[in-house]
Amino acid sequence: MTNKKTIESVLELTEDLATTHKSFRSDAANTPEALKDMVARDFEAVMKNGYVIIEDLLTASQLELIRDSALPLLGKSGRNTFEGVKTQRLYNVLEKTRVIDLLATHPRITGLLDRLFQPNYLLSQAQVINILPGESAQPLHYDDGFYPVPRPRPPFGAATVWAIDEFTEENGATVVIPESHNLGKEIVTDRAKAIPAVMPAGSVVFFLGTLWHGGGANRSNADRLAVTCQYCEPWLRPQENFFLELSQSTLSQIPEQLLSMVGYSIHPPFMGMVNGMHPKRTLQPIKPE
Repeated sequence: MTNKKTIESVLELTEDLATTHKSFRSDAANTPEALKDMVARDFEAVMKNGYVIIEDLLTASQLELIRDSALPLLGKSGRNTFEGVKTQRLYNVLEKTRVIDLLATHPRITGLLDRLFQPNYLLSQAQVINILPGESAQPLHYDDGFYPVPRPRPPFGAATVWAIDEFTEENGATVVIPESHNLGKEIVTDRAKAIPAVMPAGSVVFFLGTLWHGGGANRSNADRLAVTCQYCEPWLRPQENFFLELSQSTLSQIPEQLLSMVGYSIHPPFMGMVNGMHPKRTLQPIKPE
């Protein structure tokens, strides 16, 4: 006879009720102390300024691999001035290449996300972005603004912009407005307080979903290649519908942590279920735990 779990309080519904497919948990016990210290410093900067720049996380060979894999996949430029009429964007990246998996799950990034959001937080979207010469500045915005909850409020999302090419003031470095994550309902259009996220290739700027920012104007003679990954709380709808985008073949290849991020996870007690069961049961074959 199958054992049935007795639920005596609604508080128990906030726990992981799964028996076979438990929530993904980082191995905190084996996290090096040096990494914990770095994440703590990063988090302090993020909470104060709304963002942090972390330099030199990717090697030259990793950058070369990303360029070689991503550039041939880029096509037409954007459809409007927000996407960028002289900006190439690659959508559905995870189905087309594995080279950004390590960016989406980098321990310096997930260490911050673990502090910001509830367990089983989700990847909201991933893109490769190539700003071409002559592109104008993107309108200022904040990334979780499509969740219609008044500000000021805690962030519902967070984002990374990885510099695959060096970010300079001339080639369209992302601009950020420090401490703007604390603002209320006002709409920010004045770029006077905007600071370019200047950083060497292989670096990343991490910022809260409530931080006002935007792509910079590319006044140089060269392209500026970047990768962005955005994340959200596990109880929110992501921007990308990974269930429709990602094939069974891709799902069998991506890391376990990323599998959880694209929705093959449960936010207790049962948000994300498929036919009353854990979504991993739809995988063919089911990935081993």
